[in-house]
Formats: sequence, C-alpha cells, structure tokens
Amino acid sequence: MSKPNGRGNRIALVAIASLLPVLFAACPKNGPPPRPRATISTSPRPADRSPVVAGFNGERAMDHVRKQIDFGPRPPDSPQLAKTRDYISSQLKSYGLNVSIDEFNVTTPLGEKKMANIVGEIPGETKTLILIASHYETKYYKDMHFVGANDPATSVATLLEIGRVLGSVKEKPKVTYRLVFFDGEEAFCEGWSDCGSEDDPDNTYGSRRYVAQLRERNELANTRALILLDMVGYKNLELGRDPMSTRWLQDIIWETGRELGHRKVFVDREEGVGGDDHEPFLREGVDAVDLIQLNSYPYWHKADDTIDKVSPKSMKIVGDTVLASLPKIVELLSKEQKE
Repeated sequence: MSKPNGRGNRIALVAIASLLPVLFAACPKNGPPPRPRATISTSPRPADRSPVVAGFNGERAMDHVRKQIDFGPRPPDSPQLAKTRDYISSQLKSYGLNVSIDEFNVTTPLGEKKMANIVGEIPGETKTLILIASHYETKYYKDMHFVGANDPATSVATLLEIGRVLGSVKEKPKVTYRLVFFDGEEAFCEGWSDCGSEDDPDNTYGSRRYVAQLRERNELANTRALILLDMVGYKNLELGRDPMSTRWLQDIIWETGRELGHRKVFVDREEGVGGDDHEPFLREGVDAVDLIQLNSYPYWHKADDTIDKVSPKSMKIVGDTVLASLPKIVELLSKEQKE
C-alpha cells in the first residue's frame, strides 16, 4: 500500500467449523444511490443463497503468505514477481477459475517496466460484475530487503483463499465474480506525490490499466462493486473506515463483520489512507470499498514487515466477512434493479 507524502435479514457463513456455511442474504438500511446501469436479469430464486461447500481456511492462507515471502522481495518487473504471478495463476486454475494475464509496459521514474495484472473469473448468470482485488507486488527499495508479509502478501493470500471458496460452489452464481491481482500499486519513489503528476501518477499502474480496459470493453456500467483488500493480516487487526470508500458498500461489510462477532476489528474510526487501487474505480463511478489497516500498522514499508507480524486468524476474519457480505451485496443490487 502506498500513501501520499509522509505519509437485516440474517448473516452468512454460519457454522464455518462444519465446512458447510450457508449464506443468507440481507439488505442494509441505506442502499446505493441510484444511477444508470445495464439491466440485470433476475430469476425466481433468491440471489446467490447456494451453500458454500468449503470454508475459508486461515492456515491455507498463511501457507500462501509463506510461499510469497520465500520468493523474496517482489517489485515490478522482477524474476521474483514473475514466480509469484505463476504461483497465483496456478492456484486460481486449480480452483476452477478462468484465468487471464494482461501484460503491459509502463513508463516509471525508474524507466520502462513490464507489468501484468492477473484475473480469475467465476462466470455468473448475468454480466453484472463484482470485483474483489489486491495488489500483489512489493514496493521497490534499492537498499532494503522488503518482503511485505502484510503489504501485500496477506491480502493476496486472503484473495486466493476467497477464490478457492467461491470456486467450490457448484451452482452458478447470479453475478460474475472477478478476482483481480493488480501490479504496480506501489510508487517507485518514496511517496505517491514525490514523482509523477496528477494525470500520470507514480502509482496504481495496474488498477488504472484495468479500469481503462473496462471502459474500452463497455463493462464499466456492469461493474457494480469493487472490494479491495490491502494489509489485512496484522496480528492486532483493526480496520477503520476509509472515508473515500462508498458508504453503502462499506456499511454492509462492517455490519456483517460485527454480526460475525468481530466488533473490535471493524471499528468506526477513520482510516486515513489517502489513496489506493480503488481510486481509479471511484473516479469512473464504480462503487468501491478499501479494507486496509494502515495507520495502526507499525511495520508499514519497513524491513520488519515479516511473517511474525501476521496471523491466519486475521485473514480468516476478513475472508469470512467478505464471503458473508457478497450475497447481501448481490441481493441489494438485484433489488435496486427491480425497482
């Protein structure tokens, strides 16, 4: 994660321990603001209440963290990131997701760099898109061995495990889910405002590329929500509210997390993020939420952002909450379309 200078119906995923959580859709009090959208077809059954046959496993997520760290520092256009990319892709394919890799070149303060976004798709009954995302490269440092256990290995690991759970559902989902792993979120300079310009910033290279592709493919109108994960595995997990995030989407996730018993994790203090990969989506009118612990993570962009600082429990809390929130988001979007 980079930062500017100096920087109710019922809940879901009940009985995770039995590995047969059942998703119950619920709708928050305040829905998303109305705006023109492509028509979403509906079916007689309630939206996405099919059982998930595999629960989120925090230890599996922790294994993904270890694997990334074993590769070493993983800045853009490095052999270590290429290995990470191959690992992510192979995992997604093993879960039955449709995997694509978009390679592209960008001009950075350090010259031309090759980057690549990874997308794992679970096709749904409609073209409506819900994106769940994370960046997967580590920040470049010339003189620091930075392995990024929390930033971004835990969010990548959590996203992979979410993909495994979603891929285990035999019934076709009502909407199309895409798990997107962005390259180049981090600035090559120390801070986001140290290099580049407003029109050509030194950050969010991958997410800006993906938004441009959505626009070119006429998919922006169908892209109804982005859930961004970034730095979600600290042992002392506490997620404040990013003020840039779309409030109705944030409310669903915060309320769901608290209903699952994580009131001390999903808190109401403001998380002063300053910017992240959800920004390009928000600028295009896509509702987006950032789940991130930045202000109270003392090892951000430090050499001791190492595996001893993160926990499988924290990743499971985030994974369970996101998975439990998805049917509520789908239900709300379907209701909005009917109206």
